[in-house]
Amino acid sequence: MLPVSPIVFVVLGLFVTALLVIVLVSFLRGKGSGSQKKKKRNNKSKEQLLKDASKRLAQNPKDAGALMILADIYFNDAEWEKAHIAYSSILEGLSGNNEEEEFEINMRLGISSMNLKKYDDAYQSLSVAHAIKPEVYEVNFHLGSLEYHRKNYERATMILSGAISGNHDNLDAKKMLGMALFRLKRYKEAIERLKAVIDQRMDDKETIYYLASSYFENGQLEMAVQLFSHLRPDPSFGPQASLMAGSIHLKAKSYDEAQLDFEIGLKHATIRPEVFLELNYRLASALMKKQDIAEALKYLHVIYDIAPDYKDVATQIKSSVELSRNDLLKAYLIGGPSDFVSLCRRLSAGFFSKARTKIVDIFIDKGDFADILAEVETPSWEDLILFRYMRSTGVVGEFVLRDLYTKSKDLKAGRAFCVSAGSFSETAFKFVEARSIDLVDKDGLMKHINKLQSQGG
Repeated sequence: MLPVSPIVFVVLGLFVTALLVIVLVSFLRGKGSGSQKKKKRNNKSKEQLLKDASKRLAQNPKDAGALMILADIYFNDAEWEKAHIAYSSILEGLSGNNEEEEFEINMRLGISSMNLKKYDDAYQSLSVAHAIKPEVYEVNFHLGSLEYHRKNYERATMILSGAISGNHDNLDAKKMLGMALFRLKRYKEAIERLKAVIDQRMDDKETIYYLASSYFENGQLEMAVQLFSHLRPDPSFGPQASLMAGSIHLKAKSYDEAQLDFEIGLKHATIRPEVFLELNYRLASALMKKQDIAEALKYLHVIYDIAPDYKDVATQIKSSVELSRNDLLKAYLIGGPSDFVSLCRRLSAGFFSKARTKIVDIFIDKGDFADILAEVETPSWEDLILFRYMRSTGVVGEFVLRDLYTKSKDLKAGRAFCVSAGSFSETAFKFVEARSIDLVDKDGLMKHINKLQSQGG
């Protein structure tokens, strides 16, 4: 036997390699053309199904099998109107005890109705589906959403909790559940759910708004104002968020920040009428606190031109005009704490004619009122008098007077005066009938202020 040359082995190896490459390429081409053919077959299959179903329905409009073929195709293609009509027709002719089929038809009919905004139809179908299979996510989510919009918040939370247990990662269900919990005033639970959504969906403005509102209601004002401030430029939630942020700043006596919040809110092109009025009202309040009366009047007049009976706008306009003309009244109502207390001291000193008055003590309550304890001596009597000066222009009720009466007893004052820039309720007058408390309303206050002015004050 002759020895085989090494060259033969090399040539043979190259031949085999080339042959394998050719086979592999042919296989891949064949597979690609096969998938294309399969795709074409699938397309033809769908078209053929539609054609066959249409022929069957032409012969028998109540052919349940043909209707189901059409309904499923329309549903999968998101042709909701056609799907709704087909599933409704199937449901009308449905007979027997096939719960699986009844569930599937009602679920899909309900989802189709939801997308068509036929919410009553959707509620009916989804309720039937939920009764058959209460654990299915799609049914729980859509039915829970409907319960929320029907304001059945307790039932919504129960059903949406079921949706989450069936699909822990679904953010839409967590969001809807958080909103329902907020409506039920379960703010801590709402925060937990809504925060989980924001952590993964940071640009969801509606969720941010509800989370901010939950923080606000839960007393976490710093977190709330940060989120509301973030939402101020948003076209949808900006006006309401600006109102909330400004209200928080106004209550905290951060008047510059409050003014900015309300002004940003009013810059939006679209604002709900009630929000527009309240933004103007609170902006005027912030400006009044800054003693910018002329600017505050501008916003009060905006409200008055639209809704003259809105809150106490008419009264505020009248008092603002008075303030612009009377520096002492201005100091009483909107002056800083030191100016207010100084004026109260002067009013107390001149309260009684031909009297010697010695201020014994001063008590201030958050700038809302000041209590002045004074020893008063006149030619005919002397006594320890407690004066309470209320800055409010509203109606003073019995509660304030009960507190004043208790305090006057503790201080052993023989008499007390409650002076208000507003008026007193009927119960307030009844309370003081048998007690040594005198009530001085806005007109009485103005007499004392005018007396100081006439003396060069």
